Amino acid sequence: MAVPSGPVTPSSETERAMFDFVDAYDRAYEVAADEHDLSVAQACVLGRISRPRGMRELADELGCDASNVTQIVSRLETRGLVERQANPDDRRFKEVRRTAAGDALNDDFEKSFEFARNASSQLSAREQADLAKLLRKALGQPARP
Repeated sequence: MAVPSGPVTPSSETERAMFDFVDAYDRAYEVAADEHDLSVAQACVLGRISRPRGMRELADELGCDASNVTQIVSRLETRGLVERQANPDDRRFKEVRRTAAGDALNDDFEKSFEFARNASSQLSAREQADLAKLLRKALGQPARP
């Protein structure tokens, strides 16, 4: 079950709309993960291993403890979805990479998680561009050309 992403009583319509959107996104992500017999955390990690990644790099990107990532990767590894290999530049470090089965499952997950595509299809091309620009601004990120 997704945890509500905001205060119980948002102070503005903008906050309410943002919280509603994030909550709907989280619920849809959870449903898609469940359809593929993945936890939300497993789906998230599997999706981030589009290239070989170190455990610390994943933990830092996800903002969590490396031991949490290790447990998630171990579960994915048990299912044959990822494998750990020595880093070719420094064999003391392990990298995680998806297997062919992991690539296939991630592709299936990506196809089934349609929330963002469906939501953005409700908007015109101009509205989509405006929304992307506003979201990046709200996150303090530079606009993309």
